[in-house]
Amino acid sequence: MKKLIVAASVALAMTAGVAHAQERDLRIAFDVPYEPFEYKDEDGELTGFEVELAEAMCEEMNANCEFVIQAWDGMIPGLMARKFDLIMSSMSITPERAERVLFSDPYYNTPGGWFAPESFDTDVTDMEAMEGMTVGVQRGTTMDTYVTEEMGGVVSIKRYTTADDMVLDLEGERLDVVFVDYPVGEQTVLSKDGFKEVGEPVKLGEGVGVAMRKRDKDVAEEVNAALATLKEDGTYDTIMEKYFDYDIKM
Repeated sequence: MKKLIVAASVALAMTAGVAHAQERDLRIAFDVPYEPFEYKDEDGELTGFEVELAEAMCEEMNANCEFVIQAWDGMIPGLMARKFDLIMSSMSITPERAERVLFSDPYYNTPGGWFAPESFDTDVTDMEAMEGMTVGVQRGTTMDTYVTEEMGGVVSIKRYTTADDMVLDLEGERLDVVFVDYPVGEQTVLSKDGFKEVGEPVKLGEGVGVAMRKRDKDVAEEVNAALATLKEDGTYDTIMEKYFDYDIKM
């Protein structure tokens, strides 16, 4: 857990006196590790694209933000139980999720990607050729939904709590291929010898948004305004370019 304290108060000189900007206390949940979006560096500090974007967003909102590490499958239940106030952990906007949570405007969109050992020579779109193979996905993601809907009954689907566990099984030859968020596959699979991208990336969902409780419409307005400002003033691009060599902005 990492606590970020942003702008204890802002004093503004006004003709009628001095006014102070209102503060908001927020707890933001991340699923770690999910490199390059959120992970711990060599010093054990929480970092990554979404972590840095959250820090900038909190500063723009003049909010006191506490960062919480939460396993992916407990994200929405934890939000509903008020363990935290926001989910900023690559949560794709889907109609099913939108029935339970309130999403901000989307702030990035990346496709799902297929990654496998260099020896893999099967067309992932050929269901006859894929029959009986074992596909790894992270549980509860849009990649999980896609493989379940498009390939269920054809392949064996193995679901994981973390991307790291999934990659370990890929290295251990307990999986034939994995389907993950494309940048995650780049960082966790292609960074290792003996692996490659297979097939074409698949665009999923309506992009990624910050998730909140339905009642928190005022928070959503502040989040949307902050993210819009960060895109307009170049802060978003500066953070994005640290982690990606391509544009992921909506």
